[in-house]
Amino acid sequence: MSGAETEELYLSLDETISRARTSSVDAAVALDELKTSYWEYRSYRAELLPEVNFSATVPAYHRQYSPYMNESGSYSFVRNNYLQMNGEVSLSQNIWLTGGKIALNTSLDFFHQLEGDKYNRFMSIPVALTLTQPVFGVNSIKWDRRIEPVRYTEAKAAYLSASEDVAIKAIAYYFQLLMADENMTIASQNLENARKLYEVAKEKREMGRISGNDLLQMELNLLNAESELTDCESSRKSCMFQLRTLLDLGENTNIIPLTPSALPAADISYEDALQKALERNKLAASIRRRQLEADYEVAKAKGNLRQISLFAQIGYTGTDRRFGGAYSSLKDNQVVEIGFEIPILDWGRRRGKVKVAESNRKVMESRLRQERADFSQNLFILVERYRNQMRQLEISRRADEIAARRYAANVETFMIGKISTLDLNDSRVSKDEARREYINELYLFWNYYYQIRSLTLWDFSAGSGIDADFERDIRNR
Repeated sequence: MSGAETEELYLSLDETISRARTSSVDAAVALDELKTSYWEYRSYRAELLPEVNFSATVPAYHRQYSPYMNESGSYSFVRNNYLQMNGEVSLSQNIWLTGGKIALNTSLDFFHQLEGDKYNRFMSIPVALTLTQPVFGVNSIKWDRRIEPVRYTEAKAAYLSASEDVAIKAIAYYFQLLMADENMTIASQNLENARKLYEVAKEKREMGRISGNDLLQMELNLLNAESELTDCESSRKSCMFQLRTLLDLGENTNIIPLTPSALPAADISYEDALQKALERNKLAASIRRRQLEADYEVAKAKGNLRQISLFAQIGYTGTDRRFGGAYSSLKDNQVVEIGFEIPILDWGRRRGKVKVAESNRKVMESRLRQERADFSQNLFILVERYRNQMRQLEISRRADEIAARRYAANVETFMIGKISTLDLNDSRVSKDEARREYINELYLFWNYYYQIRSLTLWDFSAGSGIDADFERDIRNR
């Protein structure tokens, strides 16, 4: 389309929400946060799987002096000029049950002397089995197996809640534009009526049926109606820009919002909403995760009271001047190391850290109880507001119909001279306020409904949970 043309786009509330979920910047941010959590979870899962590594030095060249101790105990410096290469392939696996690591290795070293008695030397380790195991310390892998799945569950729930929050934002912008449209419609109708009534008033003044003051009042109403229409046009442009930006639409798109007529058939009780929220909301996973993290800090502090580690390796090795000879006449190769660190005098530093971790855990537990209590209270208030809003919406709808009929009747009555301009103005103001109130009550209804959806992650009108194909969203968007 050319830059001068305008495209009219009629949008329902459902279409607006759907577009916002896929096109808005807020939706993109929520998806990026989910991607981060997804790859963090994938990285954690990868740590539980076998890992194959190849490391090599090809080559390492040395031309230098090195200290050499003689038989007498004195030192002299000898010149070295040699080439060295080595390579190793390892297959390792973390042992989540014990927190250790087991690895299967094979390696080859090559040494070539470049000066003096020039020679080659090969050393091979065809196979070696290595075990590294901390003893008594905290098993970080085991704790990760408990914490990371909960963290990812929390991230998925946060993504769904963020999607519902995008819908809440879209609802607010949608109804702001709808209200601006209603205000423009009201202002246009009022201006048209003010013009007609002013013309009628002039005729009545010529016939002496109304006073000059009434005629001036009608002229003032006309000027006020023109001013109000100008203000409404400016307000509508602002609301239009806001919604277009959210939906990522072009500047030449003129959005025409449609007043929602169908409402979700959902009778929501607090008990049901609370049950759904505690099962599905990110707060439930967050509470579980933070409790586990506090327990982990206590376990880590206790594990640091003493540190004992075991390293063991068994295998075969061979060395020769020839490559093939390095793999014949193999000999056993065993290494066993047990290291420990036990404090004799640390002035209670390690035990103090245990007490700090335990105190932090108690503080966290108190905060979590308070968060859950606040969450339940806020949900209760929200459900009560929603249930009350259903009644308020019906009342405002009836008031809107009655006020519109009353004003239409008063216009006809004014035409035949049976009511004053003050009575007519009063009925007009009542009509306009009733219409605005209905649109506002309609917005509050949808806003409360989607807030409950955001907290419970449950579609009460469909009777099913709000879910998503997370991996598809991550791949395709």
